[in-house]
Amino acid sequence: MRMTKRVLALALTGLLLAACSHKDKDAPLAFVPADTPYVLANLDVLDDSTRQAIFTQIDAEMPAQVAQMKSQADQLATNDPDTAKYLRTVASEFDGKTAEQITQEAGVDPKGHAALYGLGLSPVLRIELADPAAFQSFVAKLQNDYGKKFDVATIGQQSYQRYMANASHLQFIIAVVGKQAVLAMLPVDADQPLLRQTLGLDRPAKSLQDTDRLKDLAKDKGYAPWAVGLVDMARLLPLVTGGQDPLSQAFLKARAEAESAKTGEPVANLMQVPPSCQTDATRIAARIPQMSLGYTTLDDKHRDMRFDVSLANDIASAFSGLKVELPGLGSHPTAPFEVSLALPVTQLRAFWGAQADAVAAKPFTCPVLDNLNDTFGSLGDSMQKAAVPPIGDLLGVHVALDNYTSNPGGGMPKFSGRLVIGTNNAAGLLAMAQVTSPLLAGIKLANDGTPSALPAQLINALGEPGWAAMTPKSVSMAVGTGEDGKLADMLKQPVGDAGELMRMHLDGDMYSNWIDLMAQKAENAATMAAAMGPSNGDDQDSQKAAATAAANTKAQFAAMKSEAARIQAISADVRMEDQGLVIMTHTELK
Repeated sequence: MRMTKRVLALALTGLLLAACSHKDKDAPLAFVPADTPYVLANLDVLDDSTRQAIFTQIDAEMPAQVAQMKSQADQLATNDPDTAKYLRTVASEFDGKTAEQITQEAGVDPKGHAALYGLGLSPVLRIELADPAAFQSFVAKLQNDYGKKFDVATIGQQSYQRYMANASHLQFIIAVVGKQAVLAMLPVDADQPLLRQTLGLDRPAKSLQDTDRLKDLAKDKGYAPWAVGLVDMARLLPLVTGGQDPLSQAFLKARAEAESAKTGEPVANLMQVPPSCQTDATRIAARIPQMSLGYTTLDDKHRDMRFDVSLANDIASAFSGLKVELPGLGSHPTAPFEVSLALPVTQLRAFWGAQADAVAAKPFTCPVLDNLNDTFGSLGDSMQKAAVPPIGDLLGVHVALDNYTSNPGGGMPKFSGRLVIGTNNAAGLLAMAQVTSPLLAGIKLANDGTPSALPAQLINALGEPGWAAMTPKSVSMAVGTGEDGKLADMLKQPVGDAGELMRMHLDGDMYSNWIDLMAQKAENAATMAAAMGPSNGDDQDSQKAAATAAANTKAQFAAMKSEAARIQAISADVRMEDQGLVIMTHTELK
């Protein structure tokens, strides 16, 4: 279902990427409670050319996505025929159509507002429509093709369609309210107030639009207004674990009934949620109070996003002022694949050790969070072991790969690139490496970063020329013609500035190459499995299932290849600021 979700995500992104900037009393955000636990919405309009570029991207990827949905349907046909039929229905509806055609047929306004938000935990999606009648026809056609129509119900003068999934205690709602489509997932026994608020018959006492919260968030974080998301962990986690939210109760009841069928324990007993669960959830939320995201650049050639994770002050301050002495962490990577990762083990040990001690001193008492006690207990033990050299001296790792080609015979691949290991004890790390590998025993390195040729035996094993170098804070190696000069330059690159934790770069050609390699390995594995499997006629079902799975895998890689063909480069930066973790992603298209 991963690629199906991607299609839906792309479609939703397209729907979110346009809006009018003035406050409209009937805009989707006017129906969102100010205290919603999560929301994703657009605040402003894109220009026509950029919107068309997004449609073009969807169009380019659509054939591969449709093929994968069909392949997934074949794979699920025996064990889950309903889902298989649903996938075929959606695939048939999208097959051969452009994103603009689908948008028009669904009656969606490509320049309208849209918002996905929570009424408590219950998700509601509101989309402005250009043609409500077209939307209703679109929904009716999908239901007819699928062979299952939703029930029609009314509340007051408002009609809506619903599908009751009684086994899971859920209902799915579709309605046209004015010139908006409303889609929601609610508990099957949702009360009248929740239904009325879902449909917009009753407005929240204070809406998110009234507060300007998203607008202020976008300004503070530098998000462009085309799609802004917020998760309020202080609201969300207590709702998830407290057992009082209607949707949470529906999930809890479904699990309790399944467990009761196995054990005989009364459902009522299994649905008991101790008060400590809400207390523990509030405790966790205080450590991670909020997450948010938004585009920073969006045009026909760029898809740049920023993700923010707000953290408690003691977490952020432990790393926001930390400067890691790893060459390259302070500069933009440029190799086809390059990543610099800060791993300051001394500081990591102190931080995670303190967290483990805090949980040991005050364990979580909510049953569903009990595994966290074991996790932090194991973490504390691991931090003690991490003190042992060379791990305890580690500062970080910087890898740059210029070329990589697999060996068809399964032996050593052909590659060229550099590796830098940042450490507080470079001489100690080199000495340990020489003890561990006899091939390194004869190497002697100056402490000034000058590359020295690797021993002949090691060069012969690699099949490429190679060098090693050392500085007071690093031990490094390079493999491939001309990589010695690149290594010398790499060791002169700026170290990390305060709070910098990671930098990454991957160009489109390397990405496509990796997809080809993974696809080839998957195909080889499938061929080997088929050759080793039974060949008699009694196992035809297994052979058919294996063939279907192989076809699905092939479709997945085809979809990935289609996406990669449009990518010039992908990069990311991770840093800790005073308020928390910031992740920046940059996608450049061809």
